[in-house]
Amino acid sequence: MKIIVLCTGNSCRSQMAEAFLKMYDKNLIVYSAGVEAHGLNPYMMKVMSEIGFDMKGHNSDKMEKYLDYDFDIVLTVCDNAEKKCPFLKGKHKHIHNSFLDPANSKGDDESKLKVYREVRDQISFFVKSFVKKIN
Repeated sequence: MKIIVLCTGNSCRSQMAEAFLKMYDKNLIVYSAGVEAHGLNPYMMKVMSEIGFDMKGHNSDKMEKYLDYDFDIVLTVCDNAEKKCPFLKGKHKHIHNSFLDPANSKGDDESKLKVYREVRDQISFFVKSFVKKIN
């Protein structure tokens, strides 16, 4: 099964969802992309490393890169990506679950990291349930 996870900048939420999808089901082929490509968010990288994920090999891609791919599932993890989701080739199921954008968090580093951890844990929980449903 081939899945693409889309969000606004492919810097945080879609990156986390991609990592969790690959962890929870090794047979899935998973990509992530954004409406834009913002690079990898350092707070995301930190909170993912806290639970054993090395995100250094990940890339921030724009969704146009994947317009000619055939996906079984298109998963949008923010409202912006759902609104701007392009027409993708082939038949696929579109699933949407919006998560708070932790990049909008305010305060000092620890306050921001708290928000990133909460979003990370919400995405992990969602992805775990999602994988159970598709298997």
